[in-house]
Amino acid sequence: MRVCVYGVGAIGGLLGYRLAKAGCELSGVARGATLDALRARGLRFLDGELVDSVAIRASPEPGDLGVQDLVILAVKTPALRDAAARIQSLLGPDTVVMPAMNGVPWWFFHGLGGELEGGSLSSVDPDGSIAAAIPASRVVGCVVHLGASCPEPGLVKSLPLRRLIVGEPSGKSSSRLSALARALGAAGFEVEVTDGIQREIWYKLWGNMTMNPLSALTGATMDRIIDDPLVARFCMDVMAEAKRIGERIGCRIEQTEADRMAISRSLGAFKTSMLQDVEAGRRLELDAIVASVREIGFLVGLPTPNIDIMLGLTRLKARTIGLYPQA
Repeated sequence: MRVCVYGVGAIGGLLGYRLAKAGCELSGVARGATLDALRARGLRFLDGELVDSVAIRASPEPGDLGVQDLVILAVKTPALRDAAARIQSLLGPDTVVMPAMNGVPWWFFHGLGGELEGGSLSSVDPDGSIAAAIPASRVVGCVVHLGASCPEPGLVKSLPLRRLIVGEPSGKSSSRLSALARALGAAGFEVEVTDGIQREIWYKLWGNMTMNPLSALTGATMDRIIDDPLVARFCMDVMAEAKRIGERIGCRIEQTEADRMAISRSLGAFKTSMLQDVEAGRRLELDAIVASVREIGFLVGLPTPNIDIMLGLTRLKARTIGLYPQA
């Protein structure tokens, strides 16, 4: 299998490393220090005190890498429009695109059914260019439950969590879905195939749509957010709004807000990806993680006063420090 990772950071790097170890031919689209590191030393993996590496053909230009069997999109959502505009040279008639990203994806309403079937979100794909470049028919959805970090460019460190959930947007089984699940399983991941990938996306979003922006706003790790009773109450109010929206669109969540927060609390003094982005000076993923939920609520006629507050405060903070576009 020819696999290209578009965005060789922590998650993309971990997926690529393990697939290469399982025998896949690996390439990657990267820039800057990451590109230099990949070309000089390959894609490296830190296991305790030992560093292993796999060969990777890396380039800033997708056109250098040729047609792939699988393209793993592992960029931050603010970089997705640029990636979509440049991805065509990697795509053959049967190439599968697997986004390994946070938030509501551009293809979310394709196969979901209900009143929003086939629709789009201006917060995610404002001009339709992403859907035009990567139609839902190319996508196999993936929910990433992995622990990984990138201590330096081109070097990946894995944490124990290795779970991936994959599914067709339509909810149907397919030969390409089965082949992808086998490949990921052979690479050492715990793979679950689902007939409701949108529900799994919504459930993960339900947990991180509060922790991510509030950590970016306050600079606090997850344990401190949850241990503050006033902030924890606000988080559960936000989650209650998102839960009602999910039920309306067919993504029902049975778990209580308190039980979901207890899972997050068990991670301890954890830095969310959005807090890490603030510290690294990277643009925040507010559109896909928060604005998308607010927009869906508007489309189905459900109020989102607490989501509005959280989005407004975090967006203003991000604009003040130059990590979100000005109005």
